[in-house]
Amino acid sequence: MKTRITPYAFIAPAMLLLIVFGVLPIAVALLVSFTDMNLAGLGDWSRIEFVGVANYEQLFADAAFWQALGNTAVFAILGVPTVVVLSLVIALALNRSQGRFYRALRSFYFVPAITAIVAIALVWGYLFNTQFGLFNYLLSLVGLPPVPWLSDPVVVKFSVVLVAVWRGLGLNIIIFLAALQGVPKEYLEAASIDGASGYRRTVSIVIPLLRFAIFFVSITTIIAWLQFFDEPFVLTKGGPLGASTSISLFLYQEGFSASQFGYASAGSVVLFAIIAAVTVIQLRFRRADVDY
Repeated sequence: MKTRITPYAFIAPAMLLLIVFGVLPIAVALLVSFTDMNLAGLGDWSRIEFVGVANYEQLFADAAFWQALGNTAVFAILGVPTVVVLSLVIALALNRSQGRFYRALRSFYFVPAITAIVAIALVWGYLFNTQFGLFNYLLSLVGLPPVPWLSDPVVVKFSVVLVAVWRGLGLNIIIFLAALQGVPKEYLEAASIDGASGYRRTVSIVIPLLRFAIFFVSITTIIAWLQFFDEPFVLTKGGPLGASTSISLFLYQEGFSASQFGYASAGSVVLFAIIAAVTVIQLRFRRADVDY
């Protein structure tokens, strides 16, 4: 009996934290989404009224919501493949040597992941500055006109994605490097003896053995980009004209700026449903791949 209980005792703290900070907030958001809770209702619960699915009807009729949802899809389409591919390529390059220089580079690539977003926004804000920024200065050296990095509705999407990609590479590189340490040396040595080139060993041996790591990085990266918030919030506040407003930023604006907690909760439930659906689809593809 004691042996059966021991594993559950080890996972109990993690499960408790997951329930308190994961499951419970989702359940609360679902309940609040059927009410008209606002700042006044938060102070006096007697003012909260049940409104049924009115918040969802209003949400799906809101053009700003659909714009934010479309922006998030664009961010994910641009960012997820870029982050996954660049992280894998950089990890493969860093794994080729164990020298001091390459170990220093590993730390260098991880620095953006632990740097405060406010500091990142300050530096990149100066880089993107239309009049005095470094990027436009470099363009002027080759005779090109300045680019409105953060004020053009189209260009701003690429600018925000660039910052997010730069910031998101570090953690994924570390994950890939850890997975590369588990590739059996015997396989690579046998392939080398058979005359396989470095490229062939990477494509035919290393990458197939990294399939689970690639799957893990892909699924976590997609979830992170569907919750994209920090970069548009600190760089553009969602502008210009909502062109860089992500769904998470939209929910923040509605919930904390406009104090429409019931309406924002309905949006968060929809976002949760989208993330859950995408995750389930990926897991099914992964299962089919494993079965195959």
